[in-house]
Amino acid sequence: MRSYQPDLTPPWKRSAPVPEVPAEPDLVVEEVATGFCGAVIRCEKTAQGPTVTLEDRFGKHRVFPMGPRGFLLEGRVVTLVRPAAAGPAAQARTASGSVAVPGARARVARAGRIYVEGRHDAELVERVWGDDLRIEGVVVEYLEGIDDLPAIVRGFAPGPDARLGVLVDHLVPGSKESRIAAEVTDRNVLVVGHPYIDVWEAVKPSSVGIPAWPLVPRGQDWKTGVCRSLGWPENTGAAWQHILSKVSSYKDLEPQLLGRVEELIDFVTLPA
Repeated sequence: MRSYQPDLTPPWKRSAPVPEVPAEPDLVVEEVATGFCGAVIRCEKTAQGPTVTLEDRFGKHRVFPMGPRGFLLEGRVVTLVRPAAAGPAAQARTASGSVAVPGARARVARAGRIYVEGRHDAELVERVWGDDLRIEGVVVEYLEGIDDLPAIVRGFAPGPDARLGVLVDHLVPGSKESRIAAEVTDRNVLVVGHPYIDVWEAVKPSSVGIPAWPLVPRGQDWKTGVCRSLGWPENTGAAWQHILSKVSSYKDLEPQLLGRVEELIDFVTLPA
C-alpha cells in the first residue's frame, strides 16, 4: 500500500486556491499573461486541452488555453472551466457592450457634458451608448460645427466638477478641425476626434450592406455625393435614417469612433 506523504511546503509558499468560474457566453474576463480583455464566445475541447475564445469590444477574437489561474474576473484571479450543459442565461448587455443593469434609473444629469458636432453624431452616440449615458448622468449636446469651439468652451466654464468632452469629425493633422481643436488648452476639456469626413463613415460598410464608403471629389457636398455614388435618392436625412437603422451595437461601428467616445465618457465621469 502506498504510504501517505505529508505536504511539507511552508504555508506562506503555498498558492492560495482560486475560484473556478464557468466560461459562460458573454462573461468578460482578462487573460493574465497578455492582458487581452474580452467576452467569452465559445469553449472547445482540443487535443491540447480545453480552450476559450474571447472577443474584445473591437470584434477581435483570440483563443486561450483554460489553464489554472489564467484569467482575471473583475480584478480577481480565477480559473475558467467549461460550463455545464444547461448553464444559466447569459447576462444581458447594452448596445455598447456593457453589462445591462435591469431596472436601473437614470442618474440626475452631471454638470459635465459631451459635445458633438451635429445631430447625426448625437443620434449615433445615443443609439450605442444611450443606456450607459443615462446611468452615468451624462448629457450629449450637438454644436452644428466647431468653428466657434474656443468661445463655446469659455461660455461653458469647465471645471474639475464640470468637465467637457468634445468629439470632432475629421480630426487629422493639418485639417481645419485640428487647428481649432489646438486652441482649446483647458485641462478640464478633452477634445478628441475620428478621421472620417462625416460620422456616416464611422458605421462599418458591411453593416450598411455596401462594399465601402465611396470617395467623393473635393468641392462636392460629401453626403450628397455619397447618395449619388450609391444610387440612393439625394435625400440625406432619409439616407441617414437608413444608415442609423443598421446600427444595433458597438460591433457596427469602426474602432476609431468607439475608442474616442469611451474616452470622453471616462473623462467627464472622473471624480472631481
